[in-house]
Amino acid sequence: MATLITPPHFSAVEDAEALRNAFKGWGTDEKAIVRILGHRNAVQRKQIREAYDQLFQEDLVKRLESDLSGHFERAVYRWILDPADRDAVLANVALRKSEYDFNVLIELSCVLSPEEFLAVKRAYQFRYKHSLEEDVASHNPGDLRKLLVALVGVYRYNGEEINATLANSEADILHEAIKKKDFNSDEVIRILSTRSKAQLNATFNRYREEHKLSITKDLLGASAVSEFQKALHATVRCINDPHKYYAKLLRDGIKRIGTDEDTLTRVIVTRAEKDLKDIKEVYYKKNSVSLDDAVSKEISGDYKALLLALIGKQD
Repeated sequence: MATLITPPHFSAVEDAEALRNAFKGWGTDEKAIVRILGHRNAVQRKQIREAYDQLFQEDLVKRLESDLSGHFERAVYRWILDPADRDAVLANVALRKSEYDFNVLIELSCVLSPEEFLAVKRAYQFRYKHSLEEDVASHNPGDLRKLLVALVGVYRYNGEEINATLANSEADILHEAIKKKDFNSDEVIRILSTRSKAQLNATFNRYREEHKLSITKDLLGASAVSEFQKALHATVRCINDPHKYYAKLLRDGIKRIGTDEDTLTRVIVTRAEKDLKDIKEVYYKKNSVSLDDAVSKEISGDYKALLLALIGKQD
């Protein structure tokens, strides 16, 4: 379930005018920006952008970029965009990082529905004038390229039907490859990148039943864990239990020395309209502290106010 709280009354024109007023004077009224945009859904935000452009002949996104700064500006920018366009930006940012963040691409390809991910790829191509597959292939070396190109290039079947016989045989294939440490096997990549989520979850369940250990634990069982193993682990977790995956991502981002604001922003902004309430529940069960309190202690200012609004914290 979503955490975003929207008001019963909405007027795109009124919001556009209020935002225009927030930009006037000696300093920007950041609290007004949070009060408005932090409580509007994707459809409403699009209508506000359109109304602002019609009323003032100015691009609201560019105005926000120029008037805001730091983590607050990045969070607002990601939030104001259409979801598919935002996800395209996130993918491109991940690809251009000096320390490449493959988790973003795995999240997009394995958590989103096939139609949602197709929309992201279209938005990416429109914005950057080349395909996501092309950029993934050119930014990744070796085995990681094989996995990620396969993941972003596929359109998974989205039905609930499963083939139990296939689940049994492919659970054995995965177990044998992991046992031999043949993690980059073509068969492993084929199974993880082409099967439907329902079929893969049946395979993962069969793996646990037959081999008495989950595939996620088996993947990280070796003393020295490679980046490719971590990528496989993230792939399985995003397909099998995305709520647990995101809860751990948030915990790691908050607990590390120096909060990982990029991860914190990404998870909250992308999940606030989808399933952040479920992620919050898992977070609390795992950490005995609410996500609201954890975020409040780690960040500050208008950035904190926006994220808490998206998390659904009531004043």
